[in-house]
Amino acid sequence: MNKTIGFIGGGNMASAIIGGILNSGLAAKEQILATAKTEKTAASLRERFGILADTDNTTAAKQSDILFLAVKPHLFGEIIAEIKDFVRPETLIISIAAGQTIEKIEDAFAKNMKLVRAMPNTPALVGEAMSALCTNQNVTEDDLSDAKTIFNSFGKCEVVPESMMDTVIGVSGSSPAYVYMFIEAMADAAVADGMPRAQSYKFAAQAVLGAAKMVLETETHPGALKDAVCSPGGTTIEAVAMLEQLGLRSTVIRAQRACVQKSRDMT
Repeated sequence: MNKTIGFIGGGNMASAIIGGILNSGLAAKEQILATAKTEKTAASLRERFGILADTDNTTAAKQSDILFLAVKPHLFGEIIAEIKDFVRPETLIISIAAGQTIEKIEDAFAKNMKLVRAMPNTPALVGEAMSALCTNQNVTEDDLSDAKTIFNSFGKCEVVPESMMDTVIGVSGSSPAYVYMFIEAMADAAVADGMPRAQSYKFAAQAVLGAAKMVLETETHPGALKDAVCSPGGTTIEAVAMLEQLGLRSTVIRAQRACVQKSRDMT
C-alpha cells in the first residue's frame, strides 16, 4: 500500500494494529507515523517498531493519507478540536474507540470528512484480529477497499451496520479476555492433575485455537462439532454435562450482554 498511515494514540490497540501491519508486510515502517501523549511512549514506539513517532498530533493529521484515531473515548473531543483544521479532505479517518458514533465524530469535526468506524481486537498483533467496519456517506468504494486491506492484513474484517457495533464489542472486541480466562481455567485444572504449568498453557491454548479453526474452516455448526467429540458414556460428555449443570452457556451469554449494555451506555 503506497500510503502514509498515521496513528493518534500509541496504546495497546494502536500498537497491535501497527505490529499487525508491519508483520504482514502491507506497509514499510517509513510509511507509518504515530503520536503519543508523552515522549516516553513515543520513544517506546520508535524503539519497538522503528516507525516515526512523536507527541505532535497535528503532524500526523497533516501527513497521513489514512489516519487512525486510537485515543480513549473521553479524549476524543479534545483531540479532534486540536487536529480538525489540519486534516485534509481526502484523508480517510478510522476511529477505533468504543462508544464514539459516526454522528458524534462528524459533529466534532464539523466539516465533511471520510470516516470509518472500526472495532478490532488485540489479536491483531499475531495476525488474528476480528474487526468490524462501518462508514459514513463520504467513504468511497476505494476508501473502503483500503480500510479492508488494512484490517485484513492482521486478521479478518466484516462490514456491519453501525447499529451492530455494540454487539461486535461484546462478541469480538472484548471477548479475548473471556477466552483467556477459559484457557487459564483449563490450565489450572491440568496443573491440579499434575501437568507442569507451562505445558498446561500450551495444551489449553492449542486446543482452543484448533477448535476455533474447526468452526471457521469446516463451517460446521459448533453444536455439531461438539456432538462429534462426545462419545456415548465417554469422558467428554461427562465434562459437557457438568458445564451445563453449572451454567456455562447462560453465564457467557449474560456476561457478554452485560458488555454490550455497557457499550450502549457509553454512547
